[in-house]
Amino acid sequence: MQTALASTLVASVTCAVLSCWLVLIGWSLMGDAVSHAVLPGVVLAYVVGAPFALGALVFGVLAVVLIGVVRDTGRVKEDASIGIVFTTLFALGLVLVSVTPSQTDLTHIIFGNLLGVSPADLVQIVVLGAVVLVVLLLKRRDLVLYAFDRVHAHAIGLDVRLLSALLLGLLALTCVVALQAVGVVLVVAMLIIPGATAHLLTERFTRMLVLAPALAAACGVLGLYLSYHLDTTPGPMVVLAQGAVFAVVYLASPRNGLVGRRLAAVRRRRRLAAV
Repeated sequence: MQTALASTLVASVTCAVLSCWLVLIGWSLMGDAVSHAVLPGVVLAYVVGAPFALGALVFGVLAVVLIGVVRDTGRVKEDASIGIVFTTLFALGLVLVSVTPSQTDLTHIIFGNLLGVSPADLVQIVVLGAVVLVVLLLKRRDLVLYAFDRVHAHAIGLDVRLLSALLLGLLALTCVVALQAVGVVLVVAMLIIPGATAHLLTERFTRMLVLAPALAAACGVLGLYLSYHLDTTPGPMVVLAQGAVFAVVYLASPRNGLVGRRLAAVRRRRRLAAV
């Protein structure tokens, strides 16, 4: 449980910080693509006896490169290129799973196995998570400007393509970090929900970078302990906790919540009627 808790916290915080950029740029589908595209790499790593993370990282980077090539060298738009690449690679992974003799470990990778994380896996998760967070911290100003105004970023001399490639590379690394926690199917939830929740609570990006990982870490702890007491799978419970928090914020956020907006609209109509 201690190893699972540490893995959950690292994966949740890393995914949450990156999710702030993914939500603002509109790369939610890209997170979905990379998280699913790593499956064949995991299966091939299992077959040859290599670390799962190595295969996942190779195919995550490969997916990013292929998406960029298809998008930039033809008439296919970005959303279509993402769909083509990630569905093809994910299907390849499923085919490899079906022809691999032993599928126990592979099933854990697809759906997550927090309680099966070994000390060596934890070290790997911590190192990769630290790399992602340090790079995001060092390049925070450039990446924030890229997220809000790419034209201005290009005008002041920033290499927009390099920043895009950097974010995509960090996305691939982050998928590897979260792989052991929730599996390739639910990684996308951890890459979207924290940033989207924080975005409903504040309009300032610096506050999002604090709120998103804080909420994700709290949901990670809550989900893990609920799974222990309810005897359920830990990974889905962590994601379910994040989804529940998003639902509460979506409804009750003072400024952007559904209830708050409805009450504000009612007050405006009453003021107009009074006039």
